[in-house]
Amino acid sequence: MRVVATAGHVDHGKSSLVQALTGVNPDRFEEERRRGLTIDLGFAHTEIISFIDVPGHVRFLRNMLAGVGGVDACMFVIAATEGWKPQSEEHLRILELLGLGHGIVVLTKIDLVEDEWRELQMLDVREHLAGTFLADAPIIAVSATAGTGLDELRSALAQLAATTPGAEDRGRPRLWIDRVFAAKGSGTVVTGTLTDGSIRVDDQLHAGAHQVRVRGIQSHGESREIIGPGNRVALNLAGVDHTELQRGDAVVRASQWKPTSRFDASLTVLPTLSHAVSRRGAYFAYIGSGEFPVRLRVLGRESIAPGGTGLVRLHVAANTPLSLLPGDRFVLRESGRDETVGGGEVLDVRPRLPASKAAPDRNVDRVVGENGWLTVEDLEALTGERREATIGVWVVSATRLNEMEQMVRDRVIAGGEIGLDIALLDDRERAVLMSISEKEGIAVDSGRARLRDLRDLLSDHPYVADLLAAGFAPPDPDGVDKVQLRELVRRGLVVERDGLYFHPGAVADAARAAARLLQTHPQGFTVSQFREALGNTRKHAVPLAAELDAIGVTRRRADVRIAGAKLPTIT
Repeated sequence: MRVVATAGHVDHGKSSLVQALTGVNPDRFEEERRRGLTIDLGFAHTEIISFIDVPGHVRFLRNMLAGVGGVDACMFVIAATEGWKPQSEEHLRILELLGLGHGIVVLTKIDLVEDEWRELQMLDVREHLAGTFLADAPIIAVSATAGTGLDELRSALAQLAATTPGAEDRGRPRLWIDRVFAAKGSGTVVTGTLTDGSIRVDDQLHAGAHQVRVRGIQSHGESREIIGPGNRVALNLAGVDHTELQRGDAVVRASQWKPTSRFDASLTVLPTLSHAVSRRGAYFAYIGSGEFPVRLRVLGRESIAPGGTGLVRLHVAANTPLSLLPGDRFVLRESGRDETVGGGEVLDVRPRLPASKAAPDRNVDRVVGENGWLTVEDLEALTGERREATIGVWVVSATRLNEMEQMVRDRVIAGGEIGLDIALLDDRERAVLMSISEKEGIAVDSGRARLRDLRDLLSDHPYVADLLAAGFAPPDPDGVDKVQLRELVRRGLVVERDGLYFHPGAVADAARAAARLLQTHPQGFTVSQFREALGNTRKHAVPLAAELDAIGVTRRRADVRIAGAKLPTIT
């Protein structure tokens, strides 16, 4: 199904036309029907088209903008009785600024004018459409009240639906909320056009800043278990009150987006504007279905002249970050002059460079280069493009990767014969180490990395030999490098207990001594008896006894040691 928005000047018959085509009056409010004036968005549908009926009056332009943000095409309406009007021109420019490329034109109220006047209006409308995306669109003359031309219009709409591309499915659902209300017995309900991805019942999503669960889905009054892109959708949400949401909030899968309070974009200024656009002014950006106050900074120059295109940085309020992607379109209005300034395309959703150095575009390599290391998921969230990882789970430029490789290589070299403690590296550095170890001749073993052609000092460290020779009364590690000592303990070449250091062979000999003692003292032996059996002092006997307890050779019971599970057998 295609989503089509009406557009055109106030009182040119947009709502009557939608009702004639669908049988549904899109004016939802009593005031709208009483006054014959569309104030807010209205919705109706046929089997192939969802209509969004937008207000034509200038006072409700913000509501019109909320309705055209996610549509596929337009039905541009001009009354034959009045012809081209100011809001006709503004609506057309807004549709162009939003990048719309498909539509049809309808000349309404033809039953109220003579044939000659109707033909003159057709020529005038065609002249106004010259050079726009509707230049070659069919112009269908109709009367909604008399039914004239409706069959031809239905055929033209069917052709429009068949030739207009549908919403792209990149697997990243986003629904800009255009209505929110509380339904009796159901709770919070939001509606909008799903512009990407699919949503299922029970999906865990984010609506605005709130985590929500999808309790139910409807499209055109029918309940659905799953809904795809390009459809008008009503979502029944659990986990949020309807007063906590508003038009302009987005329903998304949080892990796939990087909500932002500033973004860089292109800006095309309308040629009819009477002044240049600069940072001076109170601006509103219309994105999706929302109206957002923004601060504007022109990049690379002071201003953009009427009819010109330039680069800008837009700042929204920090408490209303937007879920954007490069390629999203927006319209810019200045509230002081109450005029549409222009519009453009989002280029960078989270610019890293200061405004004085920024040169945004849609190039993904630029985003990678400016951000440094990005996970595959983060890059997709920032650009909408998924790339294979350069290394590990990261996408990184060749320059940044070379820098990291050199840094890791230098740290391994600086580690010398002992090597570099891998625990000191972060995840990215460890991934680089693993990738370069083979080609760089780096040995990675027992948690350390060192050059293969360097002798391992620890393999025959003199302190290990001293401990072996000293037996149960080892020397203190005076003069031994602390880093080397920690590595000796970590490798198991030295045993540390209570601040004293023993050779593993001495611990094994002490275990056998304990086993012999228990043969003669089956009820357990004391530390004094253990000290006498070893022939050393209490200073060394106590930590050795504690070590035997720790490794399961013995167990302490009150003041004696009894046999543990790992007591060696003495033959």
